Amino acid sequence: MVLNPVISKLAGKRVVLASASPRRREILSNVGLRFEVVPSWFKETLDKSFFKMPYDYAKETAKEKALEVARRMHLKHLKTPDIVIGADTIVSIDDDILEKPVDKQAAYNMLSRLNNKEHSVFTGVAVVQCSCKNGGQLETNIVGFYEETKVKFSDLSEELLWEYIHSGEPMDKAGGYGIQALGGMLVEYVHGDFLNVVGFPLNQFCKRLAEIYNPPVSQCTANSSTPSLEGLSDPWDDPTNHMENGIAEEELKSNQTAASNEVLCSPSSIKPNSVSAARESSEMHHHSLSSASTTSEVNAEWLHKIADLADGFKASKVLFTASKLKVFDILSTHNGLNASEVAQTLEATVTGTERLLDACASLNLLEKSPGTSHLYKNTKLANTYLKSASENSIRDYITYNNDHIWPLFTHLDSAVKGAYQYPSACGKKPEDLFQVFDPLNSEEMLPLISAINCISKVTRNDIVTAFDLSSFKTACDLGGCTGALAYEMANAYQDMTLTVFDLPQVLAKVKYFQPQGQNLSRISFREGDFFRDVLPEAELYILSNILHFWKEDKVNLILSRLSQSCKPGCGLLLAELVLYDRKTKPSRAVLQSLNMLMENEGKERSGSEYRKLLHKHGFTNVEIKHTGNFLDAILCIKQ
Repeated sequence: MVLNPVISKLAGKRVVLASASPRRREILSNVGLRFEVVPSWFKETLDKSFFKMPYDYAKETAKEKALEVARRMHLKHLKTPDIVIGADTIVSIDDDILEKPVDKQAAYNMLSRLNNKEHSVFTGVAVVQCSCKNGGQLETNIVGFYEETKVKFSDLSEELLWEYIHSGEPMDKAGGYGIQALGGMLVEYVHGDFLNVVGFPLNQFCKRLAEIYNPPVSQCTANSSTPSLEGLSDPWDDPTNHMENGIAEEELKSNQTAASNEVLCSPSSIKPNSVSAARESSEMHHHSLSSASTTSEVNAEWLHKIADLADGFKASKVLFTASKLKVFDILSTHNGLNASEVAQTLEATVTGTERLLDACASLNLLEKSPGTSHLYKNTKLANTYLKSASENSIRDYITYNNDHIWPLFTHLDSAVKGAYQYPSACGKKPEDLFQVFDPLNSEEMLPLISAINCISKVTRNDIVTAFDLSSFKTACDLGGCTGALAYEMANAYQDMTLTVFDLPQVLAKVKYFQPQGQNLSRISFREGDFFRDVLPEAELYILSNILHFWKEDKVNLILSRLSQSCKPGCGLLLAELVLYDRKTKPSRAVLQSLNMLMENEGKERSGSEYRKLLHKHGFTNVEIKHTGNFLDAILCIKQ
């Protein structure tokens, strides 16, 4: 009952939550706060090294989120809010900030670090009070604070950690877990505000609101220039606003809108004889406002979606260009460089370099420091996947996309009409347009092998751990290229021996990709063509990133030869992108099918299509696991 008067004082104010988090929305809705949701466009790229303590980073990020929304609503939507609430939740251990994991391995690294240890969860909150004065200028007053909660993980087994990771829940959570869902099973105890761990410190937020509304008399006198919430203009009382309250960033379903816009009023704050009239007026007002707002939000969201698709190629080209110029390599050797220093290394113009670096920062590939110096640094994502020397670098894959796949998609319209595009895009004569292109016989073989190796490195753990393969003692990776998957398989199964079977011109390049210190005693490389030559004997055969590339007749030939070589009980492990049965998701697999249309007339297949295809060749017990990575996993057994 103590908190209701605080919340009720916001009735009639334009309150905005600068966050798309459903957890924050639910927490604030449950106490009856009436608010709009306008997700912030602020890119969370603040350089963490500039902050002494983790909570300082959370507070600054929350402030920047709230200010961005306040300014955008004031200037773009011409709807100045009264209050904007910004929040940022981080997980910290040993003063290091753990962000959202970029992949399953990163999630495992985070959770392993937290395992059987106590860590801190900080939420920074900014309450920005807004007013419009001095000729329409936006004035703001910011109240910022943070909350810390101590959380202790139990001593968890590897099996439990991986089971949680494979659930997919860690991927959008700071620190790699969500305490309000499955992640609660990891937690031994919580000291402090539980809701703070969920995403918003409600108790301290309400206390701060009480301080804002009911400051001590001396404080009121000292801060007489601070805008008062009670004195701010009230757009809810302006009839011209009722049909123009369009917030573009998020479509709110009707039930969510109703829940988030109800307000719990203290009975003492309303005169008894005005309760019914106030309620009726509020309901009519809210109905007209919600209808107009929802329509505008939907239309704007569609436009944003179309704009993102139309501009998507620009983001791709920024990534391609920065990778080609080795921007991430240059920045990896320094603790921040300005645009002039990077331009000097690139032998490029400062203006062009600065715009490229800013574009990379907008895509969260780089961090740009605040202040006037504007130093640029790699994000953890860039250091992990875009720096050439990184163990999991996919720079060669990105470069291959720029040099070989990008030209194909510029001819997509012709490919849809039936023209085979690879020779055309590569400058072949018109009479050679429909000749089958064999990249293994071209000068581009090494870049292709390097691109394949990149994908193998970042998917191999998910493929190897998708199923229990311990019952197979011998395995043969057909078209195994550099052996990246075989190395991972050998490390996971210590009593398994493996053969990598591929064309001689491919295996001639293997020396460029062999990992240092890898024990090769259980891995052998054998030259051969799986279309013509006798296949090595094995209990488990592997086809990774192979079947989608070939036409149907070639796919049937491969599986027919495999079926003849397999003994009953023999396993077949496929690593491919698997479409859902409607063939509209996952989108990357759908786009990859277009890629195959232009390259070699192969295609991606749905789970049902793979089952039908494998059953046709005598393989049963088909299991499919979507990994969320570049490749999914399929395991089946020969009858």
